Amino acid sequence: MDNRYKRFLLIGSLLYASCFSINTLAEQPVQVIEPDIDRRTLQPDAIDSENIELSAYYGLISIEDFDSAEVIGVRAAWHITEDFFFEASYGQATGDKTSYEEISGGLPLVSDDDRDYRYYNLALGWNIFPGEVFIADKYAFNSSFYLIGGAGSTDFLGDNWFTVTLGAGYRLLLNDSFAWHIDVRDHIFDRDAFTIEETTNNIELTTGFSVFF
Repeated sequence: MDNRYKRFLLIGSLLYASCFSINTLAEQPVQVIEPDIDRRTLQPDAIDSENIELSAYYGLISIEDFDSAEVIGVRAAWHITEDFFFEASYGQATGDKTSYEEISGGLPLVSDDDRDYRYYNLALGWNIFPGEVFIADKYAFNSSFYLIGGAGSTDFLGDNWFTVTLGAGYRLLLNDSFAWHIDVRDHIFDRDAFTIEETTNNIELTTGFSVFF
């Protein structure tokens, strides 16, 4: 009988000690371990906020019936989103001799002033294939292949001709502010300077550099 009583006292003591320990642990605050993480400070690409692009270009333009000629010009673009941009262009060249003048031994068909070829246009561009270019597995450059189309005017042969411009280009961003371009564009307009009305295609190949603001 005494052993049974002792066992009851022992069990009761153990239960009391267990409850006291649980209450004591519940009252103690839980210590939260703060992770020691070395966080990097990321610098966003400046082009994200610089959406105005100014560029100068040089190349060749094939003026229909007047052979190829050097062309220079300037462009200003406004990147409204990552995919689309508006662009204004101005370029000038000087038409060479016509095929008739070359065959006839140099008999002038138009005056020198009328050979001045100037154009301007407004266009909408679409960055259809944005991507990256990797060089030597060490350098990476953002790039984009784009389509562009618009309308404007061409001053040539003593008259102004309504012109539709269609083309494509490639832009390689060298850093946050500078880019390199290569463009192919066709300036299409109806012309009746030689008594025959015809649609002319004046294909232009240019390259240049631009700066973002």
